[in-house]
Amino acid sequence: MATTELPAPPALGPLYARAALGAVRGGRAGHGGSTTLPDVELVRRDVTVDPSHLADYARVCGFRVGDTLPLTYPHLLTFPLQVALMADRSFPLALPGMVHLTNRITAHRAIATAEALDVRVHAERFAAHPQGAQVDLVGTVSAGDETVWQGRSTYLARGARAPDGATAPAPAGIEAPTGSASALWRVPADAGRRYAAVSGDVNPIHLHPLAARAMGFPRAIAHGMWTAARAVASLEGRLPDAVTYDVRFRKPVLLPARVELVTAHDSGGDDGWRLAVRSARTPDRLHLVGRVGT
Repeated sequence: MATTELPAPPALGPLYARAALGAVRGGRAGHGGSTTLPDVELVRRDVTVDPSHLADYARVCGFRVGDTLPLTYPHLLTFPLQVALMADRSFPLALPGMVHLTNRITAHRAIATAEALDVRVHAERFAAHPQGAQVDLVGTVSAGDETVWQGRSTYLARGARAPDGATAPAPAGIEAPTGSASALWRVPADAGRRYAAVSGDVNPIHLHPLAARAMGFPRAIAHGMWTAARAVASLEGRLPDAVTYDVRFRKPVLLPARVELVTAHDSGGDDGWRLAVRSARTPDRLHLVGRVGT
């Protein structure tokens, strides 16, 4: 696999604009041409976290500010590289309309806010899905020679084609907890813009109702990774430093919204938790199901 080093995080606005223009012109491989993932890894070295940016992220997502990074924060370091890879002409799927299906984060230890980090992203598991094709974007964060954090984001491109016979392992099922809610969130109409300001994820479906309607949503929708971060923030202080967080994204959160968080101790005996985010008005409408533990 070839390595391409980036001196700075790519600006996501121009990448989304370029990807949208490419989608209008057509010709993306998974929609009729080549079905080969780029054999390249994007890398940024010696990345340090801006304390003020970390504080802004913590405020938007509900974390406390401390001397270690929140579990989901390193996703912000890998995400711009994900977008850069998916927006490139060599990527076989069109970025506009991609749906985030699942996310798996593994933290191997706590990461100090002052550590210098190397960030790597590559794509793999380009496979068939009942609604099209899916692909995994894999991010790795290391400190020196030590891997300290890994993230795997699985995306769906509806109507696309994967290589013949290509399959990916099905994600393990997660049973949603039921019962009384542990928290009620009133998610404001500008939640997408607030998270975009700290994450750089300026996908228009999160920012503008018109853009969301163009993609089949009646209103702008909350970022899935904001929902995942806000949910796991509720368990802050009750989780070990080395932990795995699995989420399955279900129905989008249409903004504004009133949603409920439900948490329950897992029965596996490893101090794990199951959690769900559901509609406050229609409790059987699930937005996210997850499990976090060792």
